[in-house]
Amino acid sequence: MSWKQIYDPIGDSIGLSALVALIPILYLLWALAIKRMKGYIAGLTTLVVALFVAVLVYGMPAGMAVMSILQGAVYGLLPIGWIIVASVFLYKLSVKTGQFDIIRDSIVSITEDRRLQALLIAFSFGAFLEGAAGFGAPVAISAALLVGLGFNPLYAAGLCLLANTAPVAFGAIGSPVIAIEGPTGMSAIEVSKVVGRQLPFLSVFVPFYLVVMMAGFKKAFEVIPAILVSGVSFAVTQFLVSNYLGPELPDIISALVSIIALTLFLKVWQPKTAFRFKSEMGQAEMAAGNAESIHVIKSDGKKTYTFPQILKAWSPFIVLTFIISVWGIPTIKKALIGQYEGTNTLLQGLNSLGSYLSFHPAVPGLNNLIIDGNGQPIAALFKLELLAAAGTAILISAIISKFILKISWKSWFSTFIETLNELKFALVTIASVVGFAYVANASGMSITLGMTLAATGSLFPFVSPILGWLGVFLTGSDTSANLLFSSLQKITANQVGMDPILAIAANSSGGVTGKMISPQSIAVACAAVGLGGKESDLLRFTIKHSIILLLIICCITYLQSTVLSWMLP
Repeated sequence: MSWKQIYDPIGDSIGLSALVALIPILYLLWALAIKRMKGYIAGLTTLVVALFVAVLVYGMPAGMAVMSILQGAVYGLLPIGWIIVASVFLYKLSVKTGQFDIIRDSIVSITEDRRLQALLIAFSFGAFLEGAAGFGAPVAISAALLVGLGFNPLYAAGLCLLANTAPVAFGAIGSPVIAIEGPTGMSAIEVSKVVGRQLPFLSVFVPFYLVVMMAGFKKAFEVIPAILVSGVSFAVTQFLVSNYLGPELPDIISALVSIIALTLFLKVWQPKTAFRFKSEMGQAEMAAGNAESIHVIKSDGKKTYTFPQILKAWSPFIVLTFIISVWGIPTIKKALIGQYEGTNTLLQGLNSLGSYLSFHPAVPGLNNLIIDGNGQPIAALFKLELLAAAGTAILISAIISKFILKISWKSWFSTFIETLNELKFALVTIASVVGFAYVANASGMSITLGMTLAATGSLFPFVSPILGWLGVFLTGSDTSANLLFSSLQKITANQVGMDPILAIAANSSGGVTGKMISPQSIAVACAAVGLGGKESDLLRFTIKHSIILLLIICCITYLQSTVLSWMLP
């Protein structure tokens, strides 16, 4: 029996309905930021609150609500949880074999300065991984690398979440922008052009902001040349690629240009004193966000390694970069899920394997039984694409690395089991928060909140990015947020006289600022650095930065809709 979504369950009061829809979100924020519950407890109890609101207020049949939670939980484990397990496992292999010591020293040979290491790893390398894979892999791998270098785990996770702002809209080979074509009918290339005229401002600002958060304004200006090289090279490339090549490659090309530019620049320029953390001097550990607890010291010496030693140490991540990049190629992507229709023999064989390992069973009691506001049934499928999952690409990298690093199968498997054991509560957290996102969408709560923001009239150009921010907070994905709200953005923009392409682009650009506070992202970051249960501390660290960056995007969008309309294509 079908059920039709109701977006104003209170009746003739969309504002009151929105307040009710906010209850699970406010509870989750209270549980994490104020009550400081462990992430998995906060996630599971939020599911209960969301279930009550969906059933008792929105009138959603209880069975459907439970099945939508199950659908979300499965998606939380595959592909998202699978990425985290594989990423942490690959990192642990590097540590177990002693190769990470060489990686650390090789980075130090470029720069001993923690500020510049954060730019290289969190901002540039993280952006590359975002462009190639997305879905949490950038934060998981980058944060693990920073921890290995000696960063405080909580601080490393927070910095990587913050750094992973500018590249998100073009993540996973442009998936968030490409996904917009379906629900809106707008050209992805045209949307890409506008996004590429918004995010470069963040791309210049975020590296500076990142260093300010680490060291304060004075210490940031000490390395302003390096910050400008990192941010400007990324931003200019991001603009050019997004406007002249399309949405698929801005992150990958921009990240590579930024890494190369900064590395070459640091060959001829270094700050007068290398910035290190107070805890590295044997004193009290640095409190996250407290610049007063950071000192400046200079190392007395550097270990040296031969090129083959450095190459071997980096090989797991070189292999990872190659495999993930291959996994992201559109043609291969289709073959990995059994949808390749070409004549290439190799890809046809891969297509057969991909078809065998891809499952899309209907969610019982849910598929096509929920009717949206336009009278259309909503499909509900379990998306189990085992071969195409980014986590599988990372696992293949770990298998190849096993032979390069010459670790025994016994140690390889024991490390994998150890990783699973360490991440068990983090996986529960991820499954529960994604389950919450799915029931919020299926019940209509997300649309209620979106419609409320859309009712702001002439202020809509300023509010438009907030829809994307809210969508990413709820779903953990800029792609999902675009699928959720881009059509609403287009309709509202036409009603208020705003350029609909600008509104749709603002949804994606605003969404990137919500990534760092999404419960899903928070859980992923904590899991990657071994801080399962500390999600509340990380949320308290990131939430203010998320709001600041969101306001910047809101201002840019409003100005581009009014006095700076000449900036648009």
